[in-house]
Amino acid sequence: RPPGFSQSRRIPNRVGFGPAVAELVRQGHGVFVEVSAHPVLVQPLSEISDDAVVTGSLRRDDGGLRRLLTSMAELFVRGVPLDWTAVLPETGRVDLPKYAFDHRHYWLRPAESATDAASLGQAAADHPLLGAVVELPQSDGLVFTSRLSVRTHPWLADHAVGGVVLLPGSGLAELAVRAGDEAGCTALDELVIEAPLVVPAQGAVRVQVALSGPDETGSRTVDIYSQRDGGSWTRHATGVLSSAAAEDSGFDFHAWPPADAERVDVETFYTDLAERGYGYGPAFQGLRAVWRRDGDVFAEVALPEDLRKDAGRFGVHPALLDAALQAATVGGGDEPGEPVLAFAWNGLVLHAAGASALRVRLSPSGPDALSVEAADETGGLVLTMESLVSRPVSAEQLGAAGGAGHDALFRVDWTELPAVPGAVLPPWVRVDTADDVVALAEKADTPPVVVLEAAGADALAMTSRVLEVVQAWLAASAFEDSRLVVTTRGAVPAGGDDTLTDRAAAAVWGLVRSAQAEHPDRIVLLDTDGELSLAAVLASGEPQLAVRGTTLHVPRLARATRLADSPAAFGPDGTVLVSGAGSLGTLVARHLVTRHGVRKLVLASRRGPDAAGAAELVAELTDAEVSVVACDVADRDQVAALVADLPDLTGVVHTAGVFEDGVIDALTPEQLANVYAAKVDAVRHLDELTRDRDLGAFVVFSSVAGVMGGGGQGPYAAANAFLDAAMAHRRAAGLPGLSLAWGLWERSSGMAAHLSEIDHARASRNGVLELTRAEGLELFDRALRIDESLLVPIKLDLAAMRSGPVGVLFRGLVRPSRAQARSVSTVDIGLAGRLAGLAPADREELLVDLVRGQVAVVLGYDGPEAVRPDTAFKDTGFDSLTSVELRNRLREAAGLKLPATLVFDYPNPLAVARYLGARLVPESNGHNGHGGNGHGGPRPVPAAVAVEDEERSIADLGVDDLVQLAFGDE
Repeated sequence: RPPGFSQSRRIPNRVGFGPAVAELVRQGHGVFVEVSAHPVLVQPLSEISDDAVVTGSLRRDDGGLRRLLTSMAELFVRGVPLDWTAVLPETGRVDLPKYAFDHRHYWLRPAESATDAASLGQAAADHPLLGAVVELPQSDGLVFTSRLSVRTHPWLADHAVGGVVLLPGSGLAELAVRAGDEAGCTALDELVIEAPLVVPAQGAVRVQVALSGPDETGSRTVDIYSQRDGGSWTRHATGVLSSAAAEDSGFDFHAWPPADAERVDVETFYTDLAERGYGYGPAFQGLRAVWRRDGDVFAEVALPEDLRKDAGRFGVHPALLDAALQAATVGGGDEPGEPVLAFAWNGLVLHAAGASALRVRLSPSGPDALSVEAADETGGLVLTMESLVSRPVSAEQLGAAGGAGHDALFRVDWTELPAVPGAVLPPWVRVDTADDVVALAEKADTPPVVVLEAAGADALAMTSRVLEVVQAWLAASAFEDSRLVVTTRGAVPAGGDDTLTDRAAAAVWGLVRSAQAEHPDRIVLLDTDGELSLAAVLASGEPQLAVRGTTLHVPRLARATRLADSPAAFGPDGTVLVSGAGSLGTLVARHLVTRHGVRKLVLASRRGPDAAGAAELVAELTDAEVSVVACDVADRDQVAALVADLPDLTGVVHTAGVFEDGVIDALTPEQLANVYAAKVDAVRHLDELTRDRDLGAFVVFSSVAGVMGGGGQGPYAAANAFLDAAMAHRRAAGLPGLSLAWGLWERSSGMAAHLSEIDHARASRNGVLELTRAEGLELFDRALRIDESLLVPIKLDLAAMRSGPVGVLFRGLVRPSRAQARSVSTVDIGLAGRLAGLAPADREELLVDLVRGQVAVVLGYDGPEAVRPDTAFKDTGFDSLTSVELRNRLREAAGLKLPATLVFDYPNPLAVARYLGARLVPESNGHNGHGGNGHGGPRPVPAAVAVEDEERSIADLGVDDLVQLAFGDE
């Protein structure tokens, strides 16, 4: 920029964009790339030269590397040479596979099409934004339904405010007017917009327009709602419709443009709007000319050519009416500030429908209000409106409306569960140690219920003891038909005024929840405040319960929507300590400075200034005093020294952590200790050493694994459950404390960097979706305004959850499907029954297909065709966790109890299929149902391992040995 350049000087001066581009084209330049957050100039460039290659760099809500590479590819296919090696490094050659390529079809995805409304007992709404209309016989009301998306209505993507795609207020008015037309109410007396209607970048949003029956004057109320998939309904607008006649002001639109009106330059209008947060694409750049006279604004607006063909299906196209209202902001001299959105529409009457261009008159009608008149290109009256009131909208309001905040932030409720009458207590035995379990397993008759009481002051010692007992119990085949009940006291706050009193026992809940995920229906968690109520607990069928008095409570997720009227948790005063300099720690540190205005921040980690990205972060955040210090927060002395150096400490955010994966059978106390140091010890030190400080916030990042359990995440789940309990303990003491039990972050965030493609596929299959960084930060901000000690930020696909067994926590969000009634002829005879009537070859083929299908699901393949029957599991990416998942899925499909070592004993799909065949149809293997492995099947595939100069079969090995044998020393 030249000396003395300023943005304010540029605004009133002409840019001369068109002539400059034309001169470049004349000189032979034919490729134009608009480098911006969203293309605004692409269409004008294309109009200047038909032969030029024109593209943008990024797009709204799509500003990552993939979008940039796509833009480069668009240039490449248009003949623009690119040096791809600068982007994609050269790779080595790979050998061809030793088998023929599989040929597969990849069909083009068909466009979504509307279902015939009449076939569903509805009437077609005959409107581009509405699908069907239903009459309500009890009230004479009407309900209109629709689904909106940027795929079905691409022009909506061109209306973004603050980076969020919104249905414009003119679209809400159009919906209300269309509803009124159906009932003979031609005047929209009032429409108040309560919340912006966000159109998601992915997927669709359901829309309902509810029109009441007429009152004594014939008027009807109208309400407009939306609902995202799996979310709750939000009302966006409410209003009144009537059949009142509109008054004509008598303004003559035939004499155009108006005499004595002064023309206003609009050449840079849309670039100026973009700087103010309005991301208007070509569909909403319809303003052609503007004039001013005596406070009135006159304008010409028109739809782009590609939208004109559908204009006749609208009352007035939302993009056209929005462009008409944009004229009010031209040449007003307003300083850039918060974007302004329409808030209240009053006295709107549509005189003619289907216009593709308008002549517009806007006149002041009150503070922040305008009256609107519009005519077509011949001067015929199209629309009149008595008053339109607008209000500014903040970035926080847009973020709350557009992000995951409403539908992705949950609290844990403890719901009262009716007791099953007449419950009978089965025989049970109490154990305290793993040795007790081993001794009990050697007895002739094992009890159907085994009870372990988890009590003790030290979290690591207690969870280590529970781990040993659970491992011994799972390893003993004598307990295959028994249930283990792990009891605690005060480990969970079971609703109301109930408080959590035992943080160490809470860690046990996290560990055992992970064991439950790996071994469904075998373990029960019970927190009690008195004597055991085993009969009622076991009869409930619930795997996790709390007993308070004689009442049973079960945990359920519920949306956290009630915002507290409390002071800001973070601000410019004092110092904020962020522990952990990983991806999430630096992300939060940057957010605290740029969004919350923190001016003194200390980022603590073991590596201190040597941590990756630390120097860059300090250099970036010049608006604050940012220090990066070396401190192991698991070391109490180091934490004490750090806190002593921060006399003005006002906030703590703990993001550090260590992940140790492994199935419950193979975990060691050392793995627990490793995770506890970074999580449990660190938070305990920070908690105890800051209790004398006047903190405004104490936030810890935990994981949903501690709340819902996660297969292969025992130590991580236990440590995070302790963090959740620690924050509840702080709250009970009158101190600030908030634990955020995060769901799945996108892989680049750092918190999910350790997860594989298989892990992400498993999460998606179970209905857990990835949170983007922007969504995560939005949820962080929203959580700070909710009065809870534990919140669960997690993005859910409830439709996916409905397709399988619903987890404990989600039973309040997902309605279970009703069981199907069966007749004698349709009773499911089970897999064994289906196999019994088949020839041996057909039987094996069916079982192989079953196993291949389940393997494909576990590994995230598109279908079983990608699974070869003779390929070893260890060669297809199986680990201990995927082995457990496959065992559980096959157990469900076959109706059999299967050993935890199934994948190790039978190392490929064909071997597993033959094992299942021998179990389901014993004579098929010639063993009469009795093998030597204790499971009524054939012996495992033979193998030998040298241990102390002796050979042992695979069936004799422990889980640790099996993991090493199957997957190598690494």
